[in-house]
Amino acid sequence: MSAPSTNTFAEFYPRYLREHSQRGTRIFHFVGTSLFLAATGLAVAWQRPWLILGGVVAAYGCAWVGHFFVERNRPATFQHPWWSLLGDFRLYWELLRGREKF
Repeated sequence: MSAPSTNTFAEFYPRYLREHSQRGTRIFHFVGTSLFLAATGLAVAWQRPWLILGGVVAAYGCAWVGHFFVERNRPATFQHPWWSLLGDFRLYWELLRGREKF
């Protein structure tokens, strides 16, 4: 079954939130994004760009565990990689600010 067509991020994001409705999924995403940001910061500070790759692996690994074992759905990354990435960062920021709940 194919995903409904979305033309804008504004159309995509509500579906993204529905696919991240479980607390555990949001925690896994938050931890993964935090690891990515930390690895990126260390890569810059220590001049070790390869650390960014480790951050990417950690981020996707955590997120996919949340999808496959908590949410029991397919990550949006497979159909909308860029909007999914943008959704990850938006959800992360909204969780930090308390606008979304874990």
